[in-house]
This record gives sequence, C-alpha cells and structure tokens, in this order.
Amino acid sequence: MSRMATVLFAISQVALYFAVKFILGSLDPMKDKKKEAKAKSNEVLGKLGIKDMKLNEYEEIILSEVIFANEISVNFKQIGGLDPIIQSLRESVIYPLCYPQLFKSQSGLLGVPKGVLLYGPPGVGKTMLAKALARESGATFINLHVSTLTDKWFGESNKLVSAVFSVAKKLQPCIIFIDEIDAFLRERRSSDHEVTGMMKAEFMSLWDGLTTDDNTRVIVLGATNRPNDIGSRFIKDYAILRRMPKRFAIRLPNEEQRRNILEIMLSDQNLEPDFDYDQLVARTNSYSGSDLKEACRNAAMIPIREYMRSHSTPEGELTDIDPKNMNIRPLRFSDFFVPDCTTNLNDTASNSAGSSKDNEILEQERLD
Repeated sequence: MSRMATVLFAISQVALYFAVKFILGSLDPMKDKKKEAKAKSNEVLGKLGIKDMKLNEYEEIILSEVIFANEISVNFKQIGGLDPIIQSLRESVIYPLCYPQLFKSQSGLLGVPKGVLLYGPPGVGKTMLAKALARESGATFINLHVSTLTDKWFGESNKLVSAVFSVAKKLQPCIIFIDEIDAFLRERRSSDHEVTGMMKAEFMSLWDGLTTDDNTRVIVLGATNRPNDIGSRFIKDYAILRRMPKRFAIRLPNEEQRRNILEIMLSDQNLEPDFDYDQLVARTNSYSGSDLKEACRNAAMIPIREYMRSHSTPEGELTDIDPKNMNIRPLRFSDFFVPDCTTNLNDTASNSAGSSKDNEILEQERLD
C-alpha cells in the first residue's frame, strides 16, 4: 500500500511540475517574440545551408538580424567616385575574410582588422558602401540594430551582446554592421546610465578582449557622420576608436567623382544628343551623392510628368496610354532646373548654406 502511495505521489509531482511549467510558459510576455525569433532563425539557418546548430534564445534573436546577399541590389559597380576606398575595402576586408589562407601569420599581423569605420557627411554613400560590402564579400552580414540589444530586464542586454559575438563566431567569416554607431558606442562618460555602460563594456571586451582570438574572421563595421562622438586623440576615452584601426573618410564628391556618379545614375536614361555633362557637374558643386540622386530623380520625372499631363482628363484620369508604345521625350539638361514643390538646382542660396554645414562636419572628422 505504501509503495502504491509513493508511486502516486511521484506521478502527482511530475504532473504538478509540467502543469506549473505550462502555466508559466503561457504567462511569459516574451513567448510570441521568442517563437517568432526561433522561426526566423530556422529560416536563416536553412538559407545558409546549416543544420543542427545549437542556439540559445538570445542567439536566435540575433540570427534574425542576418542579411543575405540576394536581398541587396547594390554592388560596387553602382557606386561612383569611391574607387580608391572600394579597392581598399576589398584588400583590407573582403580578401582577408574570404581568403584566409593568404593572410596566415603566427603573430596575427596579416589577419582581418577588428573594426572598420566609415565616416563623413550625410549622403556621401557610407550605408551604400556597407550594402555593397554585404553583397560582394560573401561573408555572413549581421545588420545589428541597437533596439535588438535593449531589454527591460536587468542583465538581458548583456546576454544579447554576448550572443552577437557567439553567433558571429559560429557563422564566420562575419561582418557586424552598426549604422550610426555613434548612437551606441559613443565615448563613455560618468553620466552614462548603468545599463548603457555595462553594454558598452561587454561589447568591447568581446570585440577585442582577453579571450579574443586574433585569427577570428569577425569584423565590426560602423558608419557615422559624427566620428568625434566616438572618440579622438583629444578625448581621454580612445578605447572604441582603437578597435577600429581601418578608418575611411568619405568626403563630398569632387568634380571627377560627381561626373562619375551622374554618368552611372543617368546611364539607362534617354538623354538628348547634346546633353551637357560638364555644365551639370559645374552646377552641382557641394552636392553629396544622395543630393545628386534626388536631382536626377526629379529631372527624370519631368518628361514623364509632361507625358501624363498630355494624356490626362480634367478630372486627373489617364487615358489613351499604350504601355508598349509610350513616346516619352529624351531627358534634357534644362530639366534639372525646372522648379517644382521641392528643392531644385536653382536654389543656390540653400546649397551654399548646406556647403558650410558640410564643412563643419568635415572639420569634425579629423580623428588622427
């Protein structure tokens, strides 16, 4: 009888354990997020052709940040005016990651750099370079958002930071990209929140600390237009910039670079026979790559807008349009100076004001 009671007691305890576990699991506020992260991580591993990789719940969250090359349409050929920087990125990032046998060294001198920083004024192509690097490197690319690392529970952010590097090591060669890196890894101050300070310390120790292997093919790639917020020789806290020895200053394009950018952007456009590239290059002084793209976009819309207006009713409906035979006139040089509701190339006053702002940013960029 006592033996039967013992068995019943054991069964009841097991039933109680699973009942409590089920109740607590159903009450977990992060249940849906964890389930979504697990499904996403399985999808990512499937695309990478990896099976049976053991991941904890934090690594599953980080794995959802992986970007695949076929999801990005930008390549180096589409970036104009930055050929020297592209070549340097190939030699210092892509080749060491993809051909480690060429860079073997007992001392670790030939290994990949721990970090790379792209800095310069807004719109000069920093993020575009990162996209092209993700497409052409062949490495696993983690597009890390700072929001992914934040958690309301104390200590959870540190575990997510640790998961970033553990996932990167499992999937190496790997690039960890942080856009606007100054918002996360700015210089450390005594006024920093305790959680923020702990996250930075954890990130830096895993990035380049006591247990870091010099032959690990993991790179942290950062982009910013406020490099001095990260640190400089004039600031006592130089620890973050020290971990980014490869630093590329991306300036506003000069005449030759602007011409290269314009030729790439207008390569598939139907241009008038005497289209004056030289004059357009001269009139776009102080324009960034992003500004040139918007100027080309606005100009390219002029012939299409004229065509739509010639085939529209007073009520604004389009009529008599044959998609196979649309007679749209060539793009003219004068289209770049047609005023509309947005800024155009005739706004020289605002352009010169923007130039002075860019000069201020360039002054800030003297890191070394």
